[in-house]
Amino acid sequence: MKKQILILLVIFFTQLLVAQVRTYDFGILLDIRNEKIDSLLVHLKKQIKTVVGEDAIINFSEKNTLVNNFDIVKAQEQYRQLLINETDLILAFGIVNNELLTKQETHQKPTILFGAINKDFNRIDLSKNKSNTTNLTYLVEEESYKNDLEKLKALTNFKNVGIIIDKPFMDMLPIKATFDAISKSIGTNYTLIPFESVSDITSKLDTVDAIYMAGGFFLSDIEIATLSSIFIEKKLPSFTINNVTYVEKGFMATHNPTINYNQILRRLALTVEQYINGTPLADIPVFVDYKSQLTINHNTAELTEVALKYSLINTAEFVGKFDNVLSEKKYNLLELIEKGLNRNLELKSQEKEVVLRSQDVKTAKSTYLPSITANAGVNYIDPDIAVLGFGQTPEFQTSGNITLQQTIFSETANATINIQENLQKAQQENFNALELNTILNISNAYLNILILKANAQIQKSNLDLTKRTLKIAEQNFNLGQSSKSDMLRFKSQMAQNNQVMIESINQLEQGFIALNQLLNNPINTKIDIDNMALGDNVFGAFQYEQFVDLLDSPATRETFVEFLIEEARKNAPELKALGYNLSATERSIQLNGKGRFLPTVQLQGQYNSVLNRNGAGSTAPPSFVLPYNNYTVGVAMSIPIFNRNQTNINRKTALIQKDQLNILKENTEQTIDVNVRNSILNVINQISNIALSKISEQTAKEALELTQASYASGAVNLVQLIDAQNNYINTQLASATAVYGYLGNMIQVERFIGHYFLLSTTEDNSKFTQRFIAYLNTKS
Repeated sequence: MKKQILILLVIFFTQLLVAQVRTYDFGILLDIRNEKIDSLLVHLKKQIKTVVGEDAIINFSEKNTLVNNFDIVKAQEQYRQLLINETDLILAFGIVNNELLTKQETHQKPTILFGAINKDFNRIDLSKNKSNTTNLTYLVEEESYKNDLEKLKALTNFKNVGIIIDKPFMDMLPIKATFDAISKSIGTNYTLIPFESVSDITSKLDTVDAIYMAGGFFLSDIEIATLSSIFIEKKLPSFTINNVTYVEKGFMATHNPTINYNQILRRLALTVEQYINGTPLADIPVFVDYKSQLTINHNTAELTEVALKYSLINTAEFVGKFDNVLSEKKYNLLELIEKGLNRNLELKSQEKEVVLRSQDVKTAKSTYLPSITANAGVNYIDPDIAVLGFGQTPEFQTSGNITLQQTIFSETANATINIQENLQKAQQENFNALELNTILNISNAYLNILILKANAQIQKSNLDLTKRTLKIAEQNFNLGQSSKSDMLRFKSQMAQNNQVMIESINQLEQGFIALNQLLNNPINTKIDIDNMALGDNVFGAFQYEQFVDLLDSPATRETFVEFLIEEARKNAPELKALGYNLSATERSIQLNGKGRFLPTVQLQGQYNSVLNRNGAGSTAPPSFVLPYNNYTVGVAMSIPIFNRNQTNINRKTALIQKDQLNILKENTEQTIDVNVRNSILNVINQISNIALSKISEQTAKEALELTQASYASGAVNLVQLIDAQNNYINTQLASATAVYGYLGNMIQVERFIGHYFLLSTTEDNSKFTQRFIAYLNTKS
């Protein structure tokens, strides 16, 4: 019996408690509904029910979710409908509803406004901590057309801005009067562009030199991207009253921060909870953590030719990648190498040296070509002498001759030809070495730009991180959890990060300047490069995975290195050039040794003709006939006996040169060995660095997140947080550059062995592999 009484009492009190939980029917007023709004509504309802919990029963009826479609008259009817039906609490969102409700002198039912309010013509005093109005509170973001246009003016110095605004707003808000006053205050002109569709906007852009998107909150992502592309194509810098999403999709700038809708909805749910628990709406704080923030898409700024001031970095957030969006050409590595080999000035100069050497060869060979000389002359002889010559030496005589000389054999000529041919080949090898170096320099410049891009992007992220951490420090200071010194320290840190950011941008620009020089482009040419990772198709020919396997295995590592050294010696143009120079020197020694006893043999011939004889002595005696034409032919031989000891001196000089070249050859071989081994060790270091740097980055990121959370709660100090942030950025840089460092070291190995896999055919690369297999078999 006692049990039954106890059960009855439990049931009674349970029903009593249930009876005391009040049910609240919510009405929602909207300007429009779309996918974005519906998603926010789902989150809003969930947040309210979660926060209120068992304190009340919350009902959201679809019939009380009303949409006015920007019709102020319809909005008034919907508001009256909620006043007379069962609705207990009204949530109102949108410009039309805010305009309607802020005009109400009294509010019959509890009403919460949320969304955005423009301070240029709103009726709410946003300086107050509470609404102080019965049955009314608000959670709104503050916007200002005037502030935005002043920022746009500072960025672009526009003359006539196109102001884009939703057409329904024109009928219910003092849009023209507001912009008239703003335009007058900042000294510019404007053109209103009311719109209902994107085509309404695109057809009215010819007379403006800048764009201000004063509406468009409900545009889809595709429409936003479409408009951004059109503005960029027309070189129109664009500024939007909307949030950062628009800038990320191509608008140039906004003064609104990234909006955390979850925080806003959470704040709204807490306001509802306070009201249900008995706090009048008039007494609930209206604070919204909203701080304006200039955000700029620097790629769009470049495309619209807006020159940004470095001073903006102190206050602005930047989105976009560090690509040269104005580039006339975007190159991959193969294109860069091809263009560099065709246009590099140093290569062109060295190529002329090869041509000059070939001219020396032709000059040497011309010794064996015949020499033919034609001569003519007029002679005058004293008449008294002329008469004594029996007609052979007349007073006046005009004559001519043709002389032929042809070298038949000359050891000096043979040696000179051989020496010049070897010197020409040596010069060609010097050119080949410079070509290999140019490929290496271009590849390094390319990889350096990739590293500089990564660095600039990381420094930008680090600056953004410092700005966010500064906000945490400011919040902790306001809550009394930290001293002002923390906040000042982060401001100092942000200044340092700003400087590093500026330097990273300038270093990237310097990288492009260096690449332009290698390509023989005008130094200010706008170029860009494709990103490249180890897994890209362009590296398929490198067979780097196989390379890694060979170096990773102790069984093959040393043999592989020895093979590479052998390949390097065989392919090295420096050794080949020294070899040709040695051959030339040895030929000089031979010439000045036994060769000096070999005779020089020449064929000589001459044809003479007397064209005219006159004056005294021009007539021969009777029966004496003087020929007018004659010729001579002969062969001459000469052997130098003693030429001031010049031959011995030349021979001694050549011997010294030979010794010098042999020393250079030995030194070059040692240098090749050292370069190959050192570069291989660098590759091995980078192989491990790629994997370890990823682990370090992930670990540093997790450590930073934990330290940030601990700092926000006061568990760690400022120094620990800065150390964690610096450690994270260092690991980011190491991780981002690890692959590029590996590729750079691999290309350096290829330079030393004289074989670039990327530029070689598949057949040549296969032959290289086969040579290693054969070499490996000889060692086993």
